[in-house]
Amino acid sequence: MSNHAKKPPVTHVVVGDYHYTKKGVSRYDISDPYHLAVRLSWPTFFALVLTIYLLVNFIFASLYAIAPGSVAQARPGHFVDLLFFSFETLTTVGFGEMYPQGNAGHFIASSEVFCGIWFMALLTGLVFVRFSRPKSKFIVAAFPVVARFNGTPALMLRLANGRATVLGQTEAKLSVLMLEQTEEGRNFRRAHSLKLERSHLPVFPLTWTIMHLIDATSPLFGMDEAAFVEGDTRLFLTLQSHDPVLGTTVHDSRSYAPNTIKFGMRYEDVISQAEDGSPIADLTRISAIEPLNGHVQ
Repeated sequence: MSNHAKKPPVTHVVVGDYHYTKKGVSRYDISDPYHLAVRLSWPTFFALVLTIYLLVNFIFASLYAIAPGSVAQARPGHFVDLLFFSFETLTTVGFGEMYPQGNAGHFIASSEVFCGIWFMALLTGLVFVRFSRPKSKFIVAAFPVVARFNGTPALMLRLANGRATVLGQTEAKLSVLMLEQTEEGRNFRRAHSLKLERSHLPVFPLTWTIMHLIDATSPLFGMDEAAFVEGDTRLFLTLQSHDPVLGTTVHDSRSYAPNTIKFGMRYEDVISQAEDGSPIADLTRISAIEPLNGHVQ
């Protein structure tokens, strides 16, 4: 086998603070341009569009340069005139000072107008999709805590509705990725779904603390803070809710490294009351924690 065989693509994926690598999967899959364009950040998206726009105009300006006299009123030997004419033609602006002439000029200009129609249509659609894509606006605590609830250790995670409106039919799912060993002595990672005391809220106006009791039926039973770190035990949270204003379901997900799980801590109260008795939620302190009187094991 040749030593110069093509190496498979390598992609580094980040989910929260969890990093992993995939071989054989390209990070930028040009065979799926829609997915690529939608998931890019806005600065990267604008930079990509600008690069393609300049490249296309440079190509057409070069075609005009190959056919001398194809653009009337363009100064001979001034490539910048042809480039600006290309800008006007691709966007179908056509100010009129320069115009195509001759069969070659009209053919190139017609081709550019056709490309410009497709370019603007695709760009308009992508920009609309990016602006119209719904966002969840969930506010989630940075630290899960382990504290006692009715005498039983419980894993808790607080979240809040970051919208100025009420969300409905909110569902939370919490899972844990653990390092386990088979009877044959092989290590492997297994995901366990954690049973929540309440996983669904029909109405979600303010805050919600989801809770998993660490009893004998829990995969976390008997684990302390050191065991979490030693086994690289990670939590994964998925959320979905119906946003009545957007008229659609919104989603969110978070991950938590073992060193972010705080044992023997609890969340500080973020709900107070106004003078008229209405609740006030200080969502800036959603991650605020304080120590318990005794450490939870």
